[in-house]
Amino acid sequence: MSDGGPSQNGDDPPTPDSDDRWSQYRQRLIRLGQTSVGERILIAVSALLLSLVVGTVIVTAAGLLATCRSPVLTFGSTTLCYDPFYVFNRLFLGALGDPFAGGWSPLNAQFAATLRETTILVFTGLSVALAFRAGIFNIGTQGQLIIGALAAALTVLWAGSLVSGTVALVLFIPLGLLAGAIGGGLYGAIPGALKAYADANEVITTIMLNFVAVRVTLYLVRNHFADPTSQATQTPTLPVEGQFPSILFDPRTDFSLLALLIALAFVGGVYYLLEHTAFGYDLRTAGIQPAAAEYGGVDSARTILTSLTLSGALGGIGGAVFVMMTLGKFQTGIPSYGFDGITVSILAGNNPIGAVFAALLFGVLKSGSNVVAFATDVPPQLVGVLRGLIILFVAMPEFFRIIGRRLAAREPDSPATATAGGGADD
Repeated sequence: MSDGGPSQNGDDPPTPDSDDRWSQYRQRLIRLGQTSVGERILIAVSALLLSLVVGTVIVTAAGLLATCRSPVLTFGSTTLCYDPFYVFNRLFLGALGDPFAGGWSPLNAQFAATLRETTILVFTGLSVALAFRAGIFNIGTQGQLIIGALAAALTVLWAGSLVSGTVALVLFIPLGLLAGAIGGGLYGAIPGALKAYADANEVITTIMLNFVAVRVTLYLVRNHFADPTSQATQTPTLPVEGQFPSILFDPRTDFSLLALLIALAFVGGVYYLLEHTAFGYDLRTAGIQPAAAEYGGVDSARTILTSLTLSGALGGIGGAVFVMMTLGKFQTGIPSYGFDGITVSILAGNNPIGAVFAALLFGVLKSGSNVVAFATDVPPQLVGVLRGLIILFVAMPEFFRIIGRRLAAREPDSPATATAGGGADD
């Protein structure tokens, strides 16, 4: 018989106090999930300002501990090696090409570099967001981007051996984007089919397929499609007709305004697909309440397969844009745009329109980090800490908001469950 004392097996049921605390936390998360657009903007700005305050403390502390030849401030025997205000000035304003300096032009090279990063991140952010809205965690956008990049490069090179002139100028860019979409889409369909028909965990399969994509493309390029005139592992350079025209910007910036406009067109297309089509409704409903969606007639397996295929296609188009705008060829060692797309999607709350602003912020941070590295003595590791700190502070409220919306969807008579209003994570 029990003497009323504490249990010895560590499996005591929750006390009323712990139940009350969890209920309070749950209600706060649900309230956070129901914040308006204005409140979310205010929270994001507040989080950004807080990250700058914390970052200033970190830079100041690092500047006090570092050893330098030219301190920015000396008081007594103590020296400060890094100026935190100048660091953040270079991180943000430097990424825009110093807009408050005299003679500033929006066509400057540094702003072009920021927009170049933003353009590709829009595609990878859309890729992750579309899958997340269906309740699918696509961690494989990087692999889908790589496959799409190689498919686009090989298709344009093949077409270049058959067609030239005006026809090539009109045909090659759409053909490359289509090839990237097909390559990435088919690669995304693999974990989609495994999830839909074998109940394989998509997180594991998509992560594993990232490594497969890297090794397969390395083998193919090195052994079958290598540029014989180069020591690097890369394909021959694409014909000029298969590369995005710079338009207004200096061609040396490797940025095309046309590519950015195409990215914005895809943002509108994905938004319309999710918010104004029957498939989008089914996808959003499946992301909120899978059981209720199936009861309502949604084909769960088809939705999973289709969402991951479309997600992979968007990632593949991002790879095609990277090849045809930035590199002009396929080369191994593609930057981690796919993994950055996960952060972009979370920053945007999985909203296609929000992905534009999240990608721009991420593009500013990536471009500005290079400016800080050149303009200051701050070590790159510390710059990486600052960039990660800003992303963490801005992303965490959105992350908890997503959790709050999912908790709200499980509440009885929840409007989100009844209408799928705006999706799980709009």
